[in-house]
Amino acid sequence: MTHVADHPVSTATDAQTRAQNWLSSFETALRDRDIPAAAALFATDSYWRDLVSFTWNLVTVEGRDGVSDLLTDTLERTDPASFETSEPTTEDGGVVTAWFTFETGIGRGQGLVRLTQEEGEDKAWTLLTALRELKGHEEPRGVRRAKGAEHGARRDRKTWADRRQEEAESLGSTTQPYALIIGGGQGGIALGARLRQLDVPALVIDKHPRPGDQWRGRYKSLCLHDPVWYDHLPYLKFPDNWPVFAPKDKIADWLESYVKVMEVPYWSNTEAKSASWSEERGEWTVQVERDGQPVTLRPSQLIFATGMSGKPRMPEVEGMDVFEGDVHHSSAHPGPDAYAGKRAVVIGSNNSAFDICGALWENGADVTMVQRSSTHIVKSESLMEYGLGDLYSERAVDAGVTTEKADLIFASLPYRIMHQFQIPAYEKMAEVDKDFYDRLEGAGFWHDWGDDGSGLFMKYLRRGSGYYIDVGSADLVANGDVKLVHGQIDHLSKDAVVLADGTELPADLVVFATGYNSMNGWVADLIDPQTADQLGKCWGLGSDTTKDPGPWEGEQRNMWKPTNVPNLWMHGGNLHQSRHYSLYLALQLKARYEGLDTPVYALQPVHHTA
Repeated sequence: MTHVADHPVSTATDAQTRAQNWLSSFETALRDRDIPAAAALFATDSYWRDLVSFTWNLVTVEGRDGVSDLLTDTLERTDPASFETSEPTTEDGGVVTAWFTFETGIGRGQGLVRLTQEEGEDKAWTLLTALRELKGHEEPRGVRRAKGAEHGARRDRKTWADRRQEEAESLGSTTQPYALIIGGGQGGIALGARLRQLDVPALVIDKHPRPGDQWRGRYKSLCLHDPVWYDHLPYLKFPDNWPVFAPKDKIADWLESYVKVMEVPYWSNTEAKSASWSEERGEWTVQVERDGQPVTLRPSQLIFATGMSGKPRMPEVEGMDVFEGDVHHSSAHPGPDAYAGKRAVVIGSNNSAFDICGALWENGADVTMVQRSSTHIVKSESLMEYGLGDLYSERAVDAGVTTEKADLIFASLPYRIMHQFQIPAYEKMAEVDKDFYDRLEGAGFWHDWGDDGSGLFMKYLRRGSGYYIDVGSADLVANGDVKLVHGQIDHLSKDAVVLADGTELPADLVVFATGYNSMNGWVADLIDPQTADQLGKCWGLGSDTTKDPGPWEGEQRNMWKPTNVPNLWMHGGNLHQSRHYSLYLALQLKARYEGLDTPVYALQPVHHTA
């Protein structure tokens, strides 16, 4: 997330004028329905990313032909107008960067355009348009906030507590949620809060006893590897004395309090058992078990917020039934307390593997890491300084880059070219931390920088795996405190892990830190495999890099947008994505709830079903 002239480095009146002139020309072309003129305002190599405002979708189109196609399909019904710069425009390195606001027939939006010179004229290189609110359905914020008190004297008065109690008692019985969100982690909670503010009847369900238990149940040393500025939830930010890297139990308690304060309708101890769609009724039938009792819910919209990582990938390894020690997936690892003095073998070499190895070593276990393929590692301090600092840091806040602004800046970089801006940051990290990488590789660790040298975040976006943000455990491998071996698992004996080459690793504990499968695995379990295939794989860009097969798709597969399964949505990602993209998903759901016309442009085809 390197600097791309997105916040002020210089200001100039001519840059402001140039930006407003471009916006005015664009608005004129749109008003006149002159699609060739609008497309001609874009550079030969250009990108327009739209978040719902024109397309009722999350879409990136490329070049003038892409612009023409998008406008041909959407312009008449979108009726865009009122494009105005919204803050001082900047110029840096020959690129003019301008924030702007605009309106459509049904909503208000904001955007960011970057202009370059082509044949002596300003042309759009990148354009972001993002819907922020629906006209007539604005959130009750600022001057529109709810009064709260009901002044006057009435014998039939109902208090705030009375109304909330009535709502809680009727939900799922006499009234049905319009939107049912399966999964009550940060993603489901963020979306539930958005829908509450938009007055969409919604319900979040989760199998755990309390909100936040998804975090409480993880190994006790777990802390966020992303900094606090990157991790805020909608509406209610972490306080300014919150730790930079929050421990899991603080996050758990924050989520629990957030549900209460933001009045998110939330059923704990509730597990979804099955779901089916009725085309005739236009609704889902979802069988759930709440506090051990069966309940039938009939929502119009069904949202899986079960986590971007999806289902734990637990390999079928011969000998698990004869192994006499403990064996489990990293998602079920209880922590190191029971394993002091024990022999632990951790299969994997990414985030969870390193965290678990580090905690086990600190607790006196004899730890071996089994690396099966190369991993990208970046030191946390370097990632903060060179990868995130311009957007998500205290210095960014001091420079006027709020979290909301940073989200849009990052969203404005098209995925097609994002790697180009990542590569210099990781080249700098390689230089600054050369001694660290030399020691790590000298210990035999297989290290990589991504297929094209673009590092951690592109690996995350493309495949959601293959990296570790080092908070100390990599040094244990480099120093030999955690033993490192390479190979594939052949089988388990009663007291050892046996590799394909015959190497035996004595073990009392085996942890499979082997990652996760696609989210559509949850759909296969709850609905059926045919629906999961109709949906297709979730996550990835189609970059044709390792574990992200082509063809190029331009956006995250099936995330936060319409899918090929009617009224089925997928919501997930890290705290940043859960916060930012929950807005666009909530607006799409609100529009459908209100009966607005929502024709989807460029519904993503299904290329991968596994």
